[in-house]
Order: sequence, then structure tokens, then C-alpha cells
Amino acid sequence: MAELLFEIMCEEIPARMQQKAGADLGRMVGDALKKAGLGAEKLETYTGPRRLALVATVPACSPDISEERKGPRTSAPEQALAGFMRGAGISDISQAEIRSDKKGDYYVAMLEKKGRAASDIIAEILPEIMAKFPWPKSMKSGTTSFRWVRPLQSLLCLLDGDVVPFEVNGFKTGNETSGHRRMGKGPFKVKSFKDYRDTLEAKGKVIIDACTRKDIILKDAKAACAKAGLELVEDEGLLSEVAGLAEWPTVILGDMDESFLKLPGEVIRLSMRTHQKYFAVRDPKTGNLAPKFIVVANQVAPDGGVEIAKGNSRVLSARLDDARFFQAEDVKGGKKLIDNYDKLDGVIFHQKLGTIKDKSERVAALARELAPKVGADPDKAEQAARLAKCDLVTNMVVEFTSLQGQIGRLMYEKEQGLHDAKKPPTPNPSPQGGGEQDGKPPSAIVDGDQSAASTLPPSPPWGGIEGGGSLENNAGGGSLTKDDHVDIAIAIEEHYKPQGPSDKVPTNPVAVAVALADKLDTLVGFWAIDEKPTGSKDPFALRRAALGVVRIILENGVRLDTYKTIVLSLVILLQNQNYNQTLKKLIESEGGSSGVNENLLSAIANVSCATDSAIDWICDGPEVELVALGIIDFIADRVQQFLKDNGNRIDVIYASSDLLQDDLMSIVSRVVNLQSFLSTDEGVNLLAGYKRAANILKAEGKKGDLPSAAPHKGSVPEEAALFAAIGKAAPLVETALQAEDYAGAMTALAGLRAPIDGFFDKVIVNSDVAAERENRLGLLIQIRTLARTIADFDKIEG
Repeated sequence: MAELLFEIMCEEIPARMQQKAGADLGRMVGDALKKAGLGAEKLETYTGPRRLALVATVPACSPDISEERKGPRTSAPEQALAGFMRGAGISDISQAEIRSDKKGDYYVAMLEKKGRAASDIIAEILPEIMAKFPWPKSMKSGTTSFRWVRPLQSLLCLLDGDVVPFEVNGFKTGNETSGHRRMGKGPFKVKSFKDYRDTLEAKGKVIIDACTRKDIILKDAKAACAKAGLELVEDEGLLSEVAGLAEWPTVILGDMDESFLKLPGEVIRLSMRTHQKYFAVRDPKTGNLAPKFIVVANQVAPDGGVEIAKGNSRVLSARLDDARFFQAEDVKGGKKLIDNYDKLDGVIFHQKLGTIKDKSERVAALARELAPKVGADPDKAEQAARLAKCDLVTNMVVEFTSLQGQIGRLMYEKEQGLHDAKKPPTPNPSPQGGGEQDGKPPSAIVDGDQSAASTLPPSPPWGGIEGGGSLENNAGGGSLTKDDHVDIAIAIEEHYKPQGPSDKVPTNPVAVAVALADKLDTLVGFWAIDEKPTGSKDPFALRRAALGVVRIILENGVRLDTYKTIVLSLVILLQNQNYNQTLKKLIESEGGSSGVNENLLSAIANVSCATDSAIDWICDGPEVELVALGIIDFIADRVQQFLKDNGNRIDVIYASSDLLQDDLMSIVSRVVNLQSFLSTDEGVNLLAGYKRAANILKAEGKKGDLPSAAPHKGSVPEEAALFAAIGKAAPLVETALQAEDYAGAMTALAGLRAPIDGFFDKVIVNSDVAAERENRLGLLIQIRTLARTIADFDKIEG
């Protein structure tokens, strides 16, 4: 066995690409070596700002190969024989053996392939791998067509210390590597991986392992904070990114002007994280941010990092000065969050769906209707929905886009005097976000310094919305309590959640109502203008919106009539838009007739959302059903994926999913209980009995019509026993299903197991007596019908 060492050096590789590049290099080299007969062992990859490296143990040469190649019959024409000889590499047919089988004699050629030296194989596969390397973005350098993430600098390739010669884009392989640009440039000659690693670390001042760099940064950062009596705000995403920026990470504790702590903590952290790649620091006694930061330099400075800290402090101050100016502008002249509401009319949500204000109106109407179903107060839900988008036109959100929702919450809390309000933490899982990363609650508009209250004028509590009136008309009175304002503040921030599969869902009832309304309006709106996802294209993130709806409902245990809710959202949209033309286009896009029931249009135009009977009537309209079912199917796909991701069998999911009859919680309960039932002996045997009955009915159905008469107890004891068991189980199953007791329904169905086994053991279904045959088939039909009230057992494997 021989040691393979391969290094690619280039200009700076973006930190976000390094981890995947290392994995891709290891996978592609491993697969290529295996295909060539060189099974690599102990293959490891290393990534850094300027290099990808790989080390593996491989055989010195590929094995000799001896294989047989079967040829044509001895009676085959000359042309077939000639083709066989060319493919087998023989010059005369006499070099092939003649063998015989039942059909006669045929030729067999014995192919002998000598193994190849590992260096020859490596010199072939590595340039090919580099030529087709899957960088997300790449560039050409020089005059060739070769592409790499950044211009190449050098190639190192050794096999047991000897250079493996090949060339890529004008760069020839050698045995030299380079170190840190300032602290140990080199070049350095190496002869093994140990020599390579030790030389780079000792002389080159380069740590090749990303995990080691992360450990050093985290350990040193915590130590620097502890020495100052502070605590590091840990951030795994930022840690990984910084480890990809520094070859020799050096932690420095910098100072920040304490006056900036009057800014929202989210803004400070976002500026540090996104723009400067700094770690935030907090006071462990109060949990508030401290006027310090951690910066990771890529060198050891002669002065211990004093000037580096000062320079970074000046840059951060400039950033935060801008933020302070934006904050002051947003509240200038006593401006409140609601004062931005009319400005939303100047921001287009979508050309065909109106402005952000139009969307806010629709979401407010839908949130009001959903509120009682999720345990929220309708007035609070409507008020929160109208406020939820108001921060989009603030200077702070324009500058710090990822803080949408958070800035609105902070402004509302300040207006209502909620700085000390208790509420759950709102971590932001996005790598670009500025939310807290360690479970600590986010700061209020004033972070640890109440003296900043003078920068934002106080505001008296708002009143509620009576009867769905406009928010503006209720801004001066009412009797919302402090807890009410807390609920509204949480909803303003969390209505965007979840923004991805790892993001948390809102749990506050008001936030749930607004988040559901916002996502449903998005789905229905884009469906209405025929902007549905196609293939891998989903420019408006409708799959994410649908999955958000599914997760909010399922993780909060919300009981919701999915179909009626979709129709309700559609009605609100059509009332908001030109409903006549919109519905006609919508129906045409779904493949339906362009003719629209004018009575239906009139009902949509005039219905009150709170009138259940009117919504029920509209639900029955074939035009609306045509559209709503398309959205329902789209959500159903997300439900199935959600259940699959949570460990449920796909066949059980398909057998249980019927969104037209059940709400989402019912589907989940059905899937979970059915899968649990099928894991028992009773479930396995009952499924086998069902399959046998269904197969008999399927075969008999091909011969002619199945009997329609109700069966009776028959002529033999086993037949009578099955008849009695079905009669006993049927009402029990029906009662259990009405109560959504799926475990109870399956227990009742399991009572058929023994009678079914006895029936198939002792009874001939296809009796020569026609009456017996029809009665026995009728019993099997009843078994199938009863089982299908629980799930479509035909879709279950087994």
C-alpha cells in the first residue's frame, strides 16, 4: 500500500464553498480509484481558505484481471465473428475456446488484463476530476477553457514520496507547498502527509484542518471573554465561516462605543455578524450585550492585536452610526409603527396581486376568521396582521432586510412600554440572520440602558378593533391589556415563521393565526394568477409556504377544515381583486370551462366571511372546487413529505391521506396509528387476509360483475363466524372513526383476523354452487369495504 497526497492551491476559496468542496473531492477521487481497481483506504480531505488537500492509502498497482467474454455461435456469420474478435482483442478465432450448452456450440474469449501502476492511474483521474469539479460558481483564468473557483497557484501530488507527474491548466505537479502569505510563505518541500502537515503548522503557520481551526477559535474566544468577565455569544454558523477565512486564526477582543448599546441588540449582532464577521459578547450577569466584540485575525500581530482591534472598532462604529441614524429617522416626529401602514400601498407585492397593503388587508380578514379556530382573539389577530408588514418601509429594515418582523416587534414594544415583557426567544436559524443563536431572549429596542427612552417618543396603549374597523380609527382608545400587547408584538415578529425546515413554528395563538393567514394568502394568491411551481422552479417559495402551513397546523395541533379554509382565503382574494375576471382566468388555468356561474360571482362579491352558510354554498360550486382542489393537492404533497421526514412509511402515508375528508391532524393520527397497528402480529396477519380477499375480488371482477346482494351467515360454521364478526366489528369501527379514535377502529378491525383465517382455511370461495359463491364473495366485499373506511389497504405493501 502507498500513501497518496494531493493538494490544490488557489486564490481565496469562499468560506461557504469549502466544506462541500472537500466532500466532493473525497467522493470523486474515491469513486474514480475504486472504478480503476484501486480501493482507497483512510481517505481524508482538508479544506482551507486557499487549499484543498486529500490523503489516502492506495495499492501500488491495480490487480491483474482475468475474465471471460461470451461470443457468438460457432455457426455465426463471418461479420459477427470479426466483431467479436475485435472486441476481445484477439487476431484469430482459434484463440477462443468453444463451449456448448443446450442450444449448441459458442465461442468464449479469455481476456487477460495486466494491472497498472497506481501513479499512472492517478495521473489520469485527477486532471479529469478537476476538469469537471462541481463548484457552484467558477471562473476561467488565462487563455484556456479550464474553470476553477479561483485562479490556480500550484499542484502537489505525491505517491509514497514520489511526484505523480501531470499538468492542469499549465500547472505541473511537484513536491512543494506554500504557507501563510505573511508568516511563513515558503515554499516548502515535503515527502509525506505527516511532513506536509507538520511543516505547514511549524514553518508555514497554516492549520490545514477546519475542525481544528474552529476548536482554536472557540476555545480562545471563550478564554478572552472569561478573562474580561464576559461571555461569548456562540454562533455555529459564524464559527464555521470564520474558520474558513483564517489559516492561522488569532482571537482578539475589541472595544465598542458603549453608546451603541442603545440600538436594538438584533441590529448590533447583525452588523457584527454579516458585515464584519465579529462575535458578539454579553454580560453573563444581565444577559445584555457588552460593549465588546471578538474578531478573528489571520495572523499574530507584533503589538498583540491592538491596532487590529482599533481598526475593526472604527469600521464597526461607522456601521452602527448608520443604524443609529436609521433608527432616529424611523421614529422622527413621534412616528409610530402604524404610521407606516399607508406607505405599504406604495410597495408592490406582485403586479397581479396588488400592494403590500392589499395583502395586509387580506391577511387581516383571514386572520380574524382563523383566530377562534386556533384559540386567539379575533380583534388581536386582525390588529397584529395589519401591523405585521409595517416595518417593511422603515429605514432599519431597508438596511437590515433579515430583521423584518423583529424591527416591527421592537418598535411596537417600545410604543407600548413592553421592554420587560416576558416572551419566548426567537432564534434566527438563517446563516444571514441576526437573531440570537444560543436560546437567550432577543433584546428590546433598548438593550440594557433605559436612558435611551428619550430617543423614541412614548405612546399610550392602543385600543382594539371593534367589528373589523380600520386600525387607524382605533389607535387612540380601547382596553388592550399588557398581555394583549405582548401577544400582538410576538405575532408581528413570528408571522414569517417557519422560514425553513429547521426554523421553529410560532406557538402563540395570535401569531399562529397571522402566520397561517399570511401563508395561505400567498398560496391562494399565486395560484390565482397561475404562478404555480414547475419542476425545480419555485421563484415565490410556494413549497416553503405550504410546508409552513402544514408544520404550523400539525405542531400546534390545530383542527382546521383545510378545504373550507382554502375557499375562504380564495373568497377574500376575489373580493379584494376583480373577482369576475380573476375567477374566470383561474378556472381556465385549471383546465375548466370559461363559463362562470353569475350567481356564484354575486355570492363571492357580497358574502360576509363570518357567514358559514354562504361559504358552505360557495364551497359546493364546481368552479371554486376546481381551483381549491389544486391547492389542496399541493398541500397534500407537503403533508406526505412531512410525514415521511418524520419516519413514517410512504405506503402507509399514501393509504391514509385523504385531504378532502379529513383535516391534517386527522391524517397524522390515522398514519401513526395505522403504522403502529401494522407492526403487530394482528396487523400483519389481518393485512395478509385483506390482500387475499382483495386479490380474489379483483380476479373475479375481471370475469364479470361482483354480487351486490347483502350476504348472510351461509352454510358452514366458518362462514357464519365471519358473518357475525363483520356484523360486530362494523358499528365499532364506525363509532371509533366518528370519534377519530383510529387506534380503536383498528382494534375493532383486528377482531376479524381469526374469523378470516378460519374462513380461508376451511371454506372454498368459488363454490360450484352459485348461491354459495355469491354469498362468500359478498362477505369478502364487506371486509374490503369495512377496511377501506380506515385506509386504502390496497396501497400498503405486504
